[in-house]
Amino acid sequence: MKYWITIALLAIALTGFAQFERFFENKTLRLDYYHTGNEKEAWFSFDELLEEPHWGGSKVNLVDTFGYGNYYLKVYNIANDSLLYSRGYNSLFGEWQTTPEAKETWRSLSETVTFPYPKVPVRVELLSRKRDGVFEKKFEYIVRPDNYFIKKDRRKNYPAFDVYISGPAAVKVDIVILPEGYSEAEMGLFVEDCKKFVNDFFTFAPYSENRDRFNIRGVLAPSEDSGVDIPADTIWKNTQMNSAYYTFDSERYLMTFDNKSVRDLAANAPYDQIYILVNSKKYGGGAIYNYYNVSVNSNEMSAKILTHEFGHGFAGLADEYYDNSTSYGEFYNLKIEPWEPNITTLVDFEHKWKKMVKKRTPVPTPQTEKYRDRVGAFEGGGYEPKGMYRPMQDCLMKTFRGNTYCPPCDAAIRNMIDFYSE
Repeated sequence: MKYWITIALLAIALTGFAQFERFFENKTLRLDYYHTGNEKEAWFSFDELLEEPHWGGSKVNLVDTFGYGNYYLKVYNIANDSLLYSRGYNSLFGEWQTTPEAKETWRSLSETVTFPYPKVPVRVELLSRKRDGVFEKKFEYIVRPDNYFIKKDRRKNYPAFDVYISGPAAVKVDIVILPEGYSEAEMGLFVEDCKKFVNDFFTFAPYSENRDRFNIRGVLAPSEDSGVDIPADTIWKNTQMNSAYYTFDSERYLMTFDNKSVRDLAANAPYDQIYILVNSKKYGGGAIYNYYNVSVNSNEMSAKILTHEFGHGFAGLADEYYDNSTSYGEFYNLKIEPWEPNITTLVDFEHKWKKMVKKRTPVPTPQTEKYRDRVGAFEGGGYEPKGMYRPMQDCLMKTFRGNTYCPPCDAAIRNMIDFYSE
């Protein structure tokens, strides 16, 4: 039986690879666009197309099978309307829409989608998930590969170096580490911090058990200044990607609105995930699914910050805490099931982690000592104290008291590793 399963999987893989070779080049086409709106409205508008020299993604799993994300990229072959490539993702704009500022003003943010460089004309569609959970098409653009307006210039051309390599990019999860707030004199520190990143990353399961399925590279891109912006302390630094604490007025939320600089730097290496490593001791970080990840290099909690944020950016995991430390309001519609794999409203618990819950464990599950180490459905998660449930009383996606992900988070990460490394 195992023999035939292996043969079937091999046949699927060869079919996927043949699809890639037929329709795509081994490089990236990047489409930048603007996301504009306020609390209630949002629009997409075209910015530019750029050719990038590497493709870090799978050449087998071209079509997304998870359905994660508040936004969705679809690339169709114009000749027969067949779907060639798709990915779900989130964005900083989507988070901004839930903040108080979005009630008072309009804003435009630069965003990017990437896909293998097509050999044939394609139609790019961008979809947005509505409040009821259903995707709605918001943008369409025709890309012809011979379009001479596709830019080939390299804006931030810096040398990349191998930190940890286990094989070809197409069959590995490729992480590119970008330095933020490291001066020219601190490039040696950045190299050492990349090595520390690898050691910290592989300390935690399930990454430790899948070392041979990751590649990690760094980009030697110094900033003019050392450190990053801390607006509330009137500290302003000239850095490669203009990152800052106090994103959405949350002190520990360390992000950047400079999407183009992030993508220009990341283009120096093949990648599935972008990780911005910030030269700072101050606690902070952030991550957005299939967008980018951020953490600091030298805080005493930096290893756990790294791991927590990568759970967001790579596997689409939600925050499992529910205090008032965020700037979000009504982030989730509690009348529907959220797409994130580690939180539930119990509207459709069958499609979450219900099979991991032992028969005699009640759902919802009391937050008592009896169920301390059991998988259940504990109220509070996703910034919501009521009506949202998480798998266990604690997890790396909730606090840093422990050193492990809960079983549903662990499973979600393993599934994503499999998807990118087949």
